[in-house]
Parts: sequence; structure tokens; C-alpha cells
Amino acid sequence: MANIDKLIDRINQFLDRIEPLLPEQPQEVTEFNGGAYRWRCHGQTGVIHSIQYPPDICLDDLQCIDRQKNSIDSNTRQFLNNLPSNNVLLWGPKGTGKSSLIKALVNEYQSQGLNIVEVNREDLGMLRDISESLREQSGKFILYCDDLSFEENDPSYKAIKVVLDGSLSSIPDNVLIYATSNRRHLLSESMRDNQESQMIREELHHNEAIEEKISLSERFGVWLAFHPFNQDQYLMIVDYWIEKLSGKIIKDKSIHKTALKWALEHGSRSGRSAYQFARDWYGKQQLEK
Repeated sequence: MANIDKLIDRINQFLDRIEPLLPEQPQEVTEFNGGAYRWRCHGQTGVIHSIQYPPDICLDDLQCIDRQKNSIDSNTRQFLNNLPSNNVLLWGPKGTGKSSLIKALVNEYQSQGLNIVEVNREDLGMLRDISESLREQSGKFILYCDDLSFEENDPSYKAIKVVLDGSLSSIPDNVLIYATSNRRHLLSESMRDNQESQMIREELHHNEAIEEKISLSERFGVWLAFHPFNQDQYLMIVDYWIEKLSGKIIKDKSIHKTALKWALEHGSRSGRSAYQFARDWYGKQQLEK
């Protein structure tokens, strides 16, 4: 018995030594005051944690996507003012501002009680439980699902489909879903799907596979398409970020030449690429001083 007591003491001493080295577990949020949060799954359930350092990007930082920005901004303001509003799907190539636009809403409207809760793709099966847990909370909640895409027979696909439209239990009035995807219809499409479609009395009738793949996208009331930037737009974004980083307007044609080379090497004239170039250029300029 004495040996067991000594062993327990040693274990407790060991735990006391390593406890300060363990990462601090974030506390579950029970009161929401506007801001950025993340759902974290723990076993068969999960909790919502606060994101301590959300991105500091704002709506004014997003250039050359005014149509998309105005649309989602209007929908969000309707939501905050208890007016009819829709779930939103933002789709298009990577680096065109889809995710940044949703993140910018946090900084724009958190003072008005807007809460954005990030839900990872692997947790979409719990989307119904998450939305129900927020029903009685004060404030407005956007469930943010980034980079959605599904393969055949993916259970997450049906989970989000039911939550959007198809369940006897409606989504709470204080909850909307904003999602981004590189695909317009979220599910992968095959040549066979199109080959099995038919023309009947001069009308195109999609086969059941295509109808199923289109049906999820149609459950989002607002579709916002994003497109690759042309050269002028790319350079405009470069100029914006260089001016913001340096605090002054810099007129130098060599910057544009270097920026275009950067885009060629990185295979993209995206807003993300323009931002990364501006940071690289400005950092080098400061290092040489």
C-alpha cells in the first residue's frame, strides 16, 4: 500500500511539472458580444471558442470586387437590422477575395453585434446542432464555411443541404450561412452526367445526378461569382497595398514591372498575389535603409 502511495505522489509531482508546459485550452464562449469565433469538435459534441487575434482586414482593403462587396454588405446589414436576408455562396478561383470579404465583415460590424463562427468542413455534420445552440443567444451569427467542395456520397454534403432548406426545423432567425467554394455547384461533375441529360421538346432536362449537384447551390439565396483579375486590376491592387504599407503614393514604373514578374513566377494575378508582392517589395525597401 505504501508503494502505491509513493507511485501516486510521483505521478502527481510529474503532472505538476509538466502542467505549465501544456498549451492553454481556450475557454468555451457563453456570451457573445460581436467578433470572430470557431467551432471546435470534442468527441460527439463541440464548443465555440473565441478567436483571440482575428484578421485585421477591412472592407476598404478589398479592391476591384465592388459588386460582390456591395451585395454581401447589403445582405449583412439587412440581417443586422432584422430584415429579410439570405444565405450566401461565394464561388470562384482562389485568391480573388472570397474568404477575405467574409472576414472583413467581422471588423466592420462586430460593434453592431455581428458574430462570425468558423465551422471546419469536417464538422459540417454538426451544423444543425451548432445553429440550434445559437437560437436563444442574443446577437446575430454567421456560420462561416470556407472552401466547400464535396465528392460523391460525402455525408457532409447532405448535412449542409438539409440545414439550408429541407428540414422540418427551420434555421434560427439569428443565424445565416456564408460559404466559399472554388466550384459553382460544390459537387464534382463528370462528362457522363452531361451525356445523360436529354432534350425534350426543345428544353434541356438534366439527369438526376446533375439536378442533385445543382440543388445545393440553389439553396443559397445569394450567389456571388468571383473572377480572375486582369493586369490593370492586379496592378491597381499592388498600388493600393504599397500605399497602405508605406503611407504614401509611390510613382515608379519599375514596381509594376517587378509586380508582373512576381505574378508570372507565382502563376497568379490574384489579389492575394498582389498583397504578397507588396509586402515583399516594401519589406526589402525598409531592409535596405
